[in-house]
Amino acid sequence: MGFLDFLKSTTKCPWCGNPNAKKSGSRILCPNPNCTNFDSSVQSGAPAASAAPAKPAKTKPGGFVPTNPLSIRYRNFQGQEKTFTADPDSCVRKKNHITVRVAPSGQTITLSRDRIQNLAEIEAHCAQKVAPDQAWPSPRERQVLNYHKRHGSTSPLYEKVRAKFPDW
Repeated sequence: MGFLDFLKSTTKCPWCGNPNAKKSGSRILCPNPNCTNFDSSVQSGAPAASAAPAKPAKTKPGGFVPTNPLSIRYRNFQGQEKTFTADPDSCVRKKNHITVRVAPSGQTITLSRDRIQNLAEIEAHCAQKVAPDQAWPSPRERQVLNYHKRHGSTSPLYEKVRAKFPDW
């Protein structure tokens, strides 16, 4: 490392790690043709690549890949069609919403059931706390269920409510 190396503005591509990437405004332009930030104008000015095969592109930080992906077609409030790749094991129905962990970020998102285009397919994979024909527990019953579940305790009222909602 040289004395004045900090004066050089070297930018690494955040996707593939190529040190020859250039920054143009807020965009990163990468000379690697296998990268998502690839720009051919940067490649022409860059030195020729070696004969060695290119490394596969790295996944983004937190690269989450579900083992058995579930595709969710969703229309947002603006009318745009979106498709999410989700983990079916993380799918939970909460009243009129479905909560699921999506790829590639691994974040948990909540989707309105009214806007899911393939709802029947999604609900088949979701763990349900309440039977389809059964009413949801009252706020007091939910409070008792959640308290005892969180603290690992029990009470006669909890046992009575738990008998009504065994999957809670």
